[in-house]
Amino acid sequence: MDFITINLIGLAAMLLLLALGVPIGFTMGMVGLVGSAVMIGIEPSLSMLGQTAFETVVTDDLSVVPLFILMGYFATSSGLSEALFRAFNTWMGHFRGGLALATIGACGGFAAICGSSLATAATMTQVALPEMRRYGYDERLATGAIAAGGTIGILIPPSVILVLYGILTETPIGQLFAAGIIPGLLTVAGFMVTISIVTRINPELGPRGERSMIREKLAALSSVGLTLALFLLVIGGIYTGAFTPTEAAGIGAIGTFVLALLARRMTPKVLLSCLVDTVKTTAMIFTILIGAIMLNKFLTLGGLAGELGEIVVGLNASKLLTMIVILLIYFVLGCALDALAMILLTIPIFFPIVVALGFDPIWFGVIVVMVVELGLISPPIGMNVFVIKGMAPDIRLSQIYRGVIPFVIAQILLIAILMAVPKLATWLPSTM
Repeated sequence: MDFITINLIGLAAMLLLLALGVPIGFTMGMVGLVGSAVMIGIEPSLSMLGQTAFETVVTDDLSVVPLFILMGYFATSSGLSEALFRAFNTWMGHFRGGLALATIGACGGFAAICGSSLATAATMTQVALPEMRRYGYDERLATGAIAAGGTIGILIPPSVILVLYGILTETPIGQLFAAGIIPGLLTVAGFMVTISIVTRINPELGPRGERSMIREKLAALSSVGLTLALFLLVIGGIYTGAFTPTEAAGIGAIGTFVLALLARRMTPKVLLSCLVDTVKTTAMIFTILIGAIMLNKFLTLGGLAGELGEIVVGLNASKLLTMIVILLIYFVLGCALDALAMILLTIPIFFPIVVALGFDPIWFGVIVVMVVELGLISPPIGMNVFVIKGMAPDIRLSQIYRGVIPFVIAQILLIAILMAVPKLATWLPSTM
């Protein structure tokens, strides 16, 4: 049996295991181990597994992951989300759909500290949904804005997914962070424009709030000044080369801890909870990552990824059509799988094809994240939709899905713009 056939059988077995409910990290690891054992023997395969697990845990580059995760948990516990929401509401609350606009702005600000879409959606559900209900907002707009705003968490740096993408593809993490800034800001602006359009068509969806005095606006701005300064310090330091992404993560974690202390939210119990949650999340991510690396090595040994790349290039199909097909696959998978797991699962297969076609790896990383964002709010699954449903069980699922439709359309347009103008993602990294 040739190695390509073994690769194909391994992928089929992986899909079967996933359908049976086996956790994705163990699935990829088992397929990689057993498949490699068939090709090179059990002892070399076990040695490869041990070496992969050891190197993944001790490598300096990956220490950025638990630090950014800890930074996110500190941010969640420190009340930054409430402060950001109040600040944006003070400045934008008097517009139609002002609370929804504030939700998107707060999600963008919180994403700059948290880096998780599901955590952003869950946090903003607690903060923004009660306020929008109190002011008579339609449930469709309220939940749609929260679900869509939550997706920004994995695009605006720091993003754990971009970190892992960079490690798997050997793409500079600092450049990936820089590449996510402009598309992230465009996403925030695009969602705000969407809210303005739907509330202009139907003003009852989101009524205007009261206009705040200038002194109230300045006070609200000052309340999030330290958060903004921390973000500029972390990202600016990476951009200028003042410190590495790992050093930036450490500074960010310390900074959010200090902000939590200043907000009088950091009790010993909260600190312990943040540390324990960070350990759990990091263990989950590393398990998936080790499995993905084993799968990658299995596919490399078998030569399937390279063969697929040669086949795609040999078809002489247009690069644009090929990329659209790849992104459609990501979109479909993103509707049903966790974003992190899905990207780690597919990068070993698709990245060699993308490189063979001559696409920029940095641009590809950003646009894949944007497509995954789209999957997080798209029927029939949409992970962010179910997060909101779980936290607000009295709201019908159909209402949430109806609410996200305008944002799905907006995200598709944003992806099309980024495909048409790749420099939106590649220009800022090129200046580093």
